[in-house]
Amino acid sequence: MTAAIELENVSKVFGKFPAVDSLSFQVPRGVIFGLLGPNGAGKTTTIRMIMNITAADSGEIRVLGNPMTREIQNRIGYLPEERGLYRKMKVVDHLLFLAAIKEVSREDARRRIAEWAEKLELKPWLKKKVDELSKGMQQKVQFIATVIHDPEILILDEPFSGLDPINTAIIKDYLSDFRKQGKTIVFSTHVLEQAEKLCDEICLLARSKKILEGNLRDLKRRFSHNLLHLSVDASPAEIAALPGVASSQPVNGGYVISLAPGTDQGEFLRRALDRYPLQGFSTKDPELEEIYLDAVRAAGIEETRTIE
Repeated sequence: MTAAIELENVSKVFGKFPAVDSLSFQVPRGVIFGLLGPNGAGKTTTIRMIMNITAADSGEIRVLGNPMTREIQNRIGYLPEERGLYRKMKVVDHLLFLAAIKEVSREDARRRIAEWAEKLELKPWLKKKVDELSKGMQQKVQFIATVIHDPEILILDEPFSGLDPINTAIIKDYLSDFRKQGKTIVFSTHVLEQAEKLCDEICLLARSKKILEGNLRDLKRRFSHNLLHLSVDASPAEIAALPGVASSQPVNGGYVISLAPGTDQGEFLRRALDRYPLQGFSTKDPELEEIYLDAVRAAGIEETRTIE
């Protein structure tokens, strides 16, 4: 089976600024795929090129095995970063209009709007004008518009922007449901905590380049071999001075320690035990932010702090 989305050596330059530089990745079907990185990394430009809104300068993009067509676009639900609602239209009229664009019959559209309005507690607002809604309510309207035609692929650019924690959790639950139905979901975010809880596969971008791609569970295993949690009676300065320690951080009465490349884990533990009372230790899966920072350093890219 072909991938849902494939990019091969895709580049885009605006003036002298390389927004996307020789980017290649594949999105398998039926997964939640995170396109991740700080603001300005190239995520939105990449999504706009996938949707054929912005033309790539070079490279190849295939969706469902083919270049983008109108028929393929109708199989995609797209939530742009810049929300586009007609503020003077009533919510229900707005959703009916957008459903018609996606070739959904009026009868099916009304039924689906009613179902989603019930799920997202939007029913009392359907007859209101869009500009009477809060930002969070407008975001719910955008989400319904994205899924109203029951798409095979969802492409969501910063989908949780403007949502409070409760509604963020609700949308995440629906995304997980979509994945169980076999749909493919691509979403971009600079908030790594959100991606870590949702994604099966990720592609990390920094300064217009891909620095890492793969299955999130596999990447955690790959980056965990040098990460330990120690419960030890020693000061932060003493832990930091142990041979083989690249970095350390006090956590819950112990320390999370990153070992320098090439350090033997068993030898390190023996040395630590010789010097200090050791109450316990365990290997620790790295958080996505730690993986990102390690990958940035390995790629020789100047670290950026605009990611969360």
